[in-house]
Amino acid sequence: MRTHILVLGCFLVFLTGTKAQNSPDCRSAIPVCADGQPIMPFVDGSGDVDDFDPDVVRQSGCLEKGSVSSANIEHNTSWFVFRAGTGGQVGFDIEALPVGGVGTPTAEWDFAVYGPYDQTSGQNFCTIIGDGTSEPIRCNYEVNDTNFTGLGVNPENGVAGGPFVKGSQNTYDEWLDVLPGEIYYILVNNFNTNFDGDPEQFSLTFTGSSVDADQDNALDCTLRDEFLGLDIIACEGDPDIVLTALNSPAGPDITNVTWTVDYEDDGVVDATLADGPSETELTVTSPNSGRYFVEIQTSLATVITDDILITFYGIPVLEPGNEVTVLDDLADSNNVQFNVVGNGDYEYAINGGDFQDDPIFNDVPPGINTVIVNDKNGCGTTEPLEFLVVGYPKFFTPNTDGFHDYWNVLGIETLIDPVVHIFDRYGKLLKQLDATTIGWDGTFNGRPMPSSDYWFKMEYSRDEEGVVVAKSLRTHFTLKR
Repeated sequence: MRTHILVLGCFLVFLTGTKAQNSPDCRSAIPVCADGQPIMPFVDGSGDVDDFDPDVVRQSGCLEKGSVSSANIEHNTSWFVFRAGTGGQVGFDIEALPVGGVGTPTAEWDFAVYGPYDQTSGQNFCTIIGDGTSEPIRCNYEVNDTNFTGLGVNPENGVAGGPFVKGSQNTYDEWLDVLPGEIYYILVNNFNTNFDGDPEQFSLTFTGSSVDADQDNALDCTLRDEFLGLDIIACEGDPDIVLTALNSPAGPDITNVTWTVDYEDDGVVDATLADGPSETELTVTSPNSGRYFVEIQTSLATVITDDILITFYGIPVLEPGNEVTVLDDLADSNNVQFNVVGNGDYEYAINGGDFQDDPIFNDVPPGINTVIVNDKNGCGTTEPLEFLVVGYPKFFTPNTDGFHDYWNVLGIETLIDPVVHIFDRYGKLLKQLDATTIGWDGTFNGRPMPSSDYWFKMEYSRDEEGVVVAKSLRTHFTLKR
């Protein structure tokens, strides 16, 4: 039966000195590994300030800017992602480098590390990083008195990393103890010492006992084959997502790039989006979900491919005209199901209670209730929506205290021609109610009736998908004094 609802209301070229693509957005973090060569990114002097919720994350953990309150948590930022290949100890060194190999470094680098994440979980890692749900597990925004910062031991002065203490000015944090398959994100950030927009460079080198023991496998280098990055979950209205072919094993050796898309992710390519030697980037706009493919041809006649699934979710929307299905009402247990348009990952809460994944709620109280639906990918929550469950209270207390003083069928006004007869245990008729009656006050001929169980019979009709169906109900309730 249906009831009426009221709505109120990545691969880098690992050669010293080679320019690598900067990744200013967590969603397009560059996949890296520890194969013996330092990673040498340049940044462009501007950075991206859209990765974090400024009202939340600027007040979170070590991102409270360390010992200098004026430091920026996002300025000339680069994002990297790695997947542990073996278990053990992992660290890294970030070294500030002079531009062009001459002069003194113009940047002071800070960092934050997030994880560990399970790649098979389908969780929206960058969303929970951006909204502060996932806090950094290592982080250092202290003033650097050497050209190095990172995890482990500072190679310049031999000082070992320690737990984060704001104002300590220790620029190294503790090693990571990783397990195979775990995913970690690294944010590398410029303190903000360069204001003129000149390119700045640093090196990122992985260290630690597991790296020393098995450099080729300590970090899973096959992640670099996923040079477009890990699958992306985004929200409708999010900034554009830029996919780049320049992080592939081909590096700049590109003679042609072809981008295609399978919008339904059903194995059938729907369209060629771009094709040509200069098409090294593809911009994906909301809400164009799909699996995106790139094919890169090189001067050596080799072909390199990758794909990435991008899924956009919107604010939950209850199905118009079928928002709530009342599975059972006017019964001992009132059960309802909420119907949502879309394929998001939703959770539901009624009457201000806890969220649950199941859209079916049992034992919903009769009368007006409220529901909110939340998208677990962080894409929004509905406003509270009112819905009505037709039902009767199991008891009432007619003691004139203003609570439960009358017994009636809640929602009776939504029924067709309802009539309710109330009887005592011997079958004596005590009261007749209809849709216009406030209810029974527990008296008969002006005399209060005793505490006991009372029976009622209700005859009514309902419109069920355009057909008026006659119904009746006979059951009991309790008068308490």
